This record gives sequence, C-alpha cells and structure tokens, in this order.
Amino acid sequence: MTTAAATTATAATAATGPQSTATRRLLALGRAEATLLLRNRTALFTALVLPLLLVFSLRGVLAQQAESNPGLDVDSLLVYGAVGMILAFVVYYNLTAAYVARRGELVLKRLRTGEARDIEIMLGTAVPSLALGLLMAAVIGVGGSVGLHLAVPVNPLLVLVGLVLVLATMIALAALSSAFTKTVESAGITTLPVMLIMQFGSGLFIPLEVMPAQLADAFRLLPTTPAFQLVRVGWFGTDGSAAATGFVGSWGAAAPHLVTGAVWLGLAVWGAVRYFRWEPRR
Repeated sequence: MTTAAATTATAATAATGPQSTATRRLLALGRAEATLLLRNRTALFTALVLPLLLVFSLRGVLAQQAESNPGLDVDSLLVYGAVGMILAFVVYYNLTAAYVARRGELVLKRLRTGEARDIEIMLGTAVPSLALGLLMAAVIGVGGSVGLHLAVPVNPLLVLVGLVLVLATMIALAALSSAFTKTVESAGITTLPVMLIMQFGSGLFIPLEVMPAQLADAFRLLPTTPAFQLVRVGWFGTDGSAAATGFVGSWGAAAPHLVTGAVWLGLAVWGAVRYFRWEPRR
C-alpha cells in the first residue's frame, strides 16, 4: 500500500510538471519579451544604434565645453554621459514602447488571468531591456575606462546603489509614461519630456558644473538626476560641485542624492500604480 501510494504521488507530480515560482515566471516572461524584441527591427535600432550615435555627438559637445572650462574632465564625463544615455534609451524609451505594445495586443490583460502577479508581469516585460541596457553600459563603461585610462570607481557599492536606483526609477517612469501613450508610434512624443530631462537636466549631455549655480541646483532636484549623480559620485568621488573625495567621503557627498532619489522613486512608483493601464481604453 505504501509503495502504491508513493508511486501514485510521484506520477501526479510528474504530470503536473515543475512547480511554478516567481523566478520561473519572470524568466519565462523575459524570454518571451526578448524574442519579440529581437523580431522588432525598429526597437533594436532604437536600443542599439541610436544611443551609440549620440555618444559620438556627446564627445563633440564636451570638447566645446572644455574650451571655455579648462578644468573639465572630458574623458570621465564622456563615459558617464554615454552610460546614462544608453540606459535612458534602452531601458526607459524601449520599455515604454513595450508596455504600450503589449497592452494594445491584450497580452498584459491575458497575463493577469494566470499565475503571474502584477509586479512579475511588469518586471518580466522589463527583463530584456534591463539586460541589454546593463550589457551595453558595461561595455561602454569598462571599454571606455580602459581606453581612456580612467581610475577605478572610488566607491563600487555606491555605483551599484546608483544603478539600482536609476533602473528602478526608469521602470516606474516607463510604466507611468505608457499610461499616456496610445500607440507605439506616439511613444517618441510622450517620452520626449523625460528624455530631455535625463539628457540635459541630469548632466549627461551638458555637465551641471558648467551651468549657472542656481540652474544646476534646480536640475539636481529633477526626478532622474539624483540617481545618475550617485553613479558619478561613486565612480569619481564627486558630482562636480566639490573636490573629489575617497570612499568614506563619497557617502557624505551622496547623501542628498540618496534622499532626493528615494523620494522621486516613491512618487514614480505611486504614479505607475495609480495610472498604469492593463488594457486599451474602449
């Protein structure tokens, strides 16, 4: 009897297959989204080619800025700005378009009827954009640092905290932006304000230290600036407003950005939860 019961239990387990877990569901959603991304040539161009074109234009802009600001560290700002712009396009813009496309295809609505929770659906859709963005950022960061002979990060832990804050804020902003985007084609318009804030207000394209002091202080309070500034402080020991410092001192320089960034992340998540739509409006 015991052997028969054990055999029956084993057969039932085999029939049902492996137990569904949050990790399995995230990976499954991520693989499906990656397949769709690879088939979309427009999305691939936006994610792979466009950011690299902007990197070349960024070097010219920084070189012009250095002429009037001799102390400007063009090499470090080039790597910092390039990594930031790649993450902006690959994660924020691409993910906004992905949310809009899956909503229009009723994929998000169907997924909610299954085992996956809402947060798993959101993160699963974001997995390919996050992976591609981090891969490109790592190639630019490591390759640029080696080629330009930049110093190793002053505070690697702070760089990691900054990257997590950047990515979390971008996912929340992408979800929020998708609520005001009717079609994939209109994503280029609805995401433009945030893209401009990231590129210019966060000091990616034009360093904050070359701006008037009051304008730079205002830009440091914008939604995406604190997270990017955390990466810069952790890497170079300064956000450009003061002299570079070491590991211990970098935490003091990063404290205001940590607080401001956490507040903006909370607001972005609240907005995403409040306004995100899972199906098209009828």
